[in-house]
This record gives sequence, C-alpha cells and structure tokens, in this order.
Amino acid sequence: MTEGFTEIIASWKNENTFLGQNTDGGTVQMGTFEGKPGFSPMQLLLVSLAGCTGMDIVSILHKKHLKLDDMQVRVRGIRSTVYPKIWTDIHITYLIWGDNLHPRDVEQAIRLSEEKYCSVGLMLCKVSKITSEYHLLEPGEIVNKGVWNERTD
Repeated sequence: MTEGFTEIIASWKNENTFLGQNTDGGTVQMGTFEGKPGFSPMQLLLVSLAGCTGMDIVSILHKKHLKLDDMQVRVRGIRSTVYPKIWTDIHITYLIWGDNLHPRDVEQAIRLSEEKYCSVGLMLCKVSKITSEYHLLEPGEIVNKGVWNERTD
C-alpha cells in the first residue's frame, strides 16, 4: 500500500538529534551528533529550496546547450517570532559562472523554476514571501561582498 508514496525514516539518536534516511540510502543529519553539527529541520527547508531551484536552472540551461562553469544558490530566510515560527520572508541569490551566458536565458530559467517547476518553492510561497536576484559572473570571478560573502568552494 505504499504505491505513490515517498518514504523516509528519521531515527532519533539523542536529545534533539535525528538522522534521516531515504529508501535509496541517502542520509541527512538534524541536530548535533557525535560532536558534528547538522541542519535544523527549518534550515533543511531552505537547503531544499536552494537545491530544487538550482537543479531546475542547471537543467534548463543545459537543455539550451549553455555551458555553466559553476553555480551557487544562496538562500536567506526570516522566521516569524511567534509559533509556529514559519519562514515569512525568503530571499534567493543565484550566482552563475560561465562564458557567453545571456541574461534573457538565465532570467527565463529562473522564472520557469520559480513559477512552474520547483515544487519546494511553489509550496513555500503559499506561506512565505519569496524574492530573488541573480548575478552572472565570469569563470573564476570572485563575488564581491555586496552580493553576500565571498565565494566559498
């Protein structure tokens, strides 16, 4: 009776720590375990958003036969101060490195991800205001601090 369901298991390890596992064997750590910090469940929502929209954009640009050198999706969120303390405001910064990338192609890929394909973003936008920006960079270019920290590899 599991047809159509996606299944995960979150196993309690200590205090507020759980290890999540999917049926393919992928794992994620929530909370500190054996001295190693993990993500909070709310941070995982932001990571999921970054990964979801990033995968969409890379796929769309590759289908257009455009070459990316690198990409980072940086997400910032503000939570409500009252319970259930949901994300109220989320901002996405897309950093895209590559030669001969045209803004119209990148903008179209971002728009398609944000409005049609990224299921995480489409769910979160029901309760959060989501905004975004992008920056096209030359291969090897270092991000200026105004964009949000320097590039981290």
